[in-house]
Amino acid sequence: MKLSRPVSWFLLAFGVWSWFIWITFVKNLWQDGSGLAFDDAGDPTGYFWVHLLLAITSFLLGTGVGAVGFRGVRAWRGELRNERDDEHVVQRQRQG
Repeated sequence: MKLSRPVSWFLLAFGVWSWFIWITFVKNLWQDGSGLAFDDAGDPTGYFWVHLLLAITSFLLGTGVGAVGFRGVRAWRGELRNERDDEHVVQRQRQG
């Protein structure tokens, strides 16, 4: 399957966004002072483990989506490079 250029860029941007959002979320979760993530003894609560699992899963899915987008962008750039190379060959044949 071939992805369009806008779709490839969207998927890549989604992957980058996912890294930013979920890493920030885990940092904030780790530093939670509200008592939700850690009990009075400093031990992680169920809230912490559920949200950490959610963040890790979303981070991994975002990474996969971003990788697909990256491959799509790279394929489009490769095709553009090949088209330019073909144009140069045709121009040289016309001149020579």
